Formats: sequence, C-alpha cells, structure tokens
Amino acid sequence: MAKKLFSSYTIKDLTLKNRIVMSPMCMYSCTNKDGKVTNWHLTHYTSRAVGQVGLVIVEASAVTPQGRISDQDLGIWSDDHIEGLKQLVDLNHEHGSKMGIQIAHAGRKAELEGPIIAPSAEAFSDEYQVPKEMTSEDIKETVEAFRQGARRAKEAGFDLIEIHGAHGYLINEFLSPLANKRTDEYGGSKDNRYRFLSEVIDAVRDAWQGPLSVRVSANDFIEGGNTPDDYVYYAKKMKDQGVDIIDCSSGAVAPANIDAFPGYQVPYADQIRKEANIPTAAVGLILDPVQAEEILKNDRADLIFLGRELLRDPYWPRTAAVKLGETIETPVQYERGWRF
Repeated sequence: MAKKLFSSYTIKDLTLKNRIVMSPMCMYSCTNKDGKVTNWHLTHYTSRAVGQVGLVIVEASAVTPQGRISDQDLGIWSDDHIEGLKQLVDLNHEHGSKMGIQIAHAGRKAELEGPIIAPSAEAFSDEYQVPKEMTSEDIKETVEAFRQGARRAKEAGFDLIEIHGAHGYLINEFLSPLANKRTDEYGGSKDNRYRFLSEVIDAVRDAWQGPLSVRVSANDFIEGGNTPDDYVYYAKKMKDQGVDIIDCSSGAVAPANIDAFPGYQVPYADQIRKEANIPTAAVGLILDPVQAEEILKNDRADLIFLGRELLRDPYWPRTAAVKLGETIETPVQYERGWRF
C-alpha cells in the first residue's frame, strides 16, 4: 500500500504532489536591509523544490518595515518586492513544487531601531524594547498592510498564503491575554481578542481567493494564557471566515519553560482537526519518516511541516522514500545518484 506521506493532497483548487511541506523559517539574509529576495533565497528555496518537497513556504515576510523581526528579513510591504518574489516562485515551479508565503508582523518582538507597536505597551522581556500601544488608526493601517501584502503575493504568483498568527508576534499578541491588556473592543473577552485576526483574515480574503493557512501557537504554556481548547474555538471561527488549514505550532508569546520532544505539538493538530473539523498541519520536532507517516495514517494531521530536518537534508523526501520503501520522482539530472 502506498504511503500516505507521498499521496497527493488538495487544498481548495491547489493539489500538492505529496504531504511534505517546508515550514517557513527566517533566513536573515536580506543584505541591504531592504526586504528584497537575494541569491541566497533563490538557492535555498529552490534546492528544496529540486528535493521534491510538495509545498515550499517562504519565511515570514513583513507587511510593514516596522513589522520585521529583524532588518535582514524578507518584506512584502512594497511593490518593489514583487519582482524578486516572482522570480523565486517561478524557479520553484520549474522543479514541481508549489509555493506559499507567510505574511507577518512582529509586533513587540521586532528587534529594530526606532519605535515598534503592539496591542499593549508591555515588552516581551527585559531584553526587548517597550512597544507603543496601537491606536485604532494603527490597527486599521496594519490590517490594510496585510491586505496589500496578500495582493502582492497574488501578483508574485504564490499558490498559498499563510498568515503568521503564532510565536508571540503581533497577531498572537492580540489573541493571548498574556500580551493583550487592552480595555477596548480589541481586548478583554476571547471574541474581542480575536477581532484583530478576524479583520486581517477578511482583508486578506478580499485580496486573495486561493488557499489560506493560519499558523497558530496552540498553547501558551503559562497559566492564564491560551490553551488548545481556546484554539479549537478560534479555529472554528477561522473556518467560518474561509481559512482552509490551521498550521499548529505553540509557545513564544511570553517566556516559558517548554518540554519539547519529538512530536510534542502533534496533539494540538489532532485536537483542532477533530474538534473544529478543519484540516491541520503538524509541525515541530518531526524527525523521522516513520513518525511522519504515523501522524498521517492515524489522521492526526493532513500535512507534515518540516523545519530543521529540511535544513539538514534538502532532499529529505528521497531519504523518507528510501526508508518507507517508496519510489518518488527523480530529477533527471540526479538519476545516477538517486536510483532506489
């Protein structure tokens, strides 16, 4: 019987050749601090397409200059970014991979000179600067920035957009009571804390009709923070707004001790998938092909997002195929070395 890891998967009108996804990971490689694609990005991402990854998701790309995690991050805040991103998309398409991009705003975790913004004027930790609490106008401008980022992603030819709502960045800050101390319509109750993400989703959907993912931190790991049960609630709302898949990560909205072990985040993908009735992606210390196959075969998630494993081995799909006894498509240039 064919392995599920190498079966195709369809999200809306997008069909992936397998369930292996390159998780978005910052490369800190924009040498001129302008957010533009460099030769490094062209080499790095295209290598994984040659390696037969079904979907490659480009790292967090900031919707405003102020929203970068660092000044070496990719950007999507200007039409000047479209040309390089389109080149990146086209190169990966040549090698059979579909392309996604994660659009993001760092909020209070931006490590930049000058003022930064967040739901509340509270720093992430003593090592971070204190952000300015966002005004209603700041919120409107940021929502519009996400809309324009989605438009640019569409013009660049991406197949999927992922909204970054995890890891303590801006959207996650609004969602979590640990970071959101507002007393207006964007703070307090669970629905109020969801309001900013809701507006971002609607804005992105206005500009983008293709497959849409949201990455979430499904557990804050701190008493008083959000739990997986809270994210089931949020996931149901996201599904109603047209989100197609939830990428289930965890943590990083506030400093916490996290017991990380292989597959430690998979239960979040499993719970959200079953209780919110929405497709999910599993991510985080998925190290072995057998482990990945088990997650899929037991219907605990629909896609496998790989981070560090694809940094160590750009051809991980071949490694997995050998271990699982599968035969996969081989780049013609590599046939002499990839014979099974």
